[in-house]
Amino acid sequence: MFAHRGGSRIAPENTCEAFAAGLAAGADRLELDVHATRDGHVVVVHDPTVDRTTNGRGEVRAMSLVELQQLDAGWHFRDDADEPAFRERGVRVPTLAQVLEAFPGVPLNIEIKQHEPAIEPAVLRVLDRFAARDQVLLAAEDAAIMERIRTAAPDVLTSFSALDVLAFVTAWHGGDLDGYRPPGVALQIPPAFQDVALVTAESVALAHGLGLEVHVWTIDEPDEMEALLDLGVDALMSDVPQRAALVLRRRRLR
Repeated sequence: MFAHRGGSRIAPENTCEAFAAGLAAGADRLELDVHATRDGHVVVVHDPTVDRTTNGRGEVRAMSLVELQQLDAGWHFRDDADEPAFRERGVRVPTLAQVLEAFPGVPLNIEIKQHEPAIEPAVLRVLDRFAARDQVLLAAEDAAIMERIRTAAPDVLTSFSALDVLAFVTAWHGGDLDGYRPPGVALQIPPAFQDVALVTAESVALAHGLGLEVHVWTIDEPDEMEALLDLGVDALMSDVPQRAALVLRRRRLR
């Protein structure tokens, strides 16, 4: 089970505080997103700007690391009582290196978000500093980013880009899987996209027959978790990992 952005409903997303909370709540894997600063540091943040998650404004790629880490990454977080529980408590946007140092050996699902300038070489350099290639799965929704990842690091596991998912769904619905070769190791998908169900008993069985895992995002309600596990999915991504952990324990999957 993945703590999505560290469990973004229990602590400020994509921070070390969230990652620690997600693991304590029962997650065994962390999902996170990366961009890079103006001076080339790979940092853990979802959006291209800091506006939504900090008390600052502006593009991540236009800031130095020093400028970025002066911002309060807990500023906008509200707890279940609608209180600003992490404001002015020293919560910062971490570097990928800080996350790897703080959580050694923890499997990471790293989505590369930044399109330009390309940051794949910088991400790989950080992973290599910690000998961490074998503990990560690299993800990218954007097909161009995913192509760069696979070219730069053919030895690193990847999920599917949006175009990769479309190709799988097209082959599935067209009944033409004979010549289909999956480009990654995991379908990481929502239960449905618009009016198209993506996660069904049939799609999960087909994925498994191709040697793929199926990871479903972002699942926060126990009833939906139960239904997806009944279909045979391999992992859930959740903003409330404590709920997912309870469901897994109840099913004796933990």
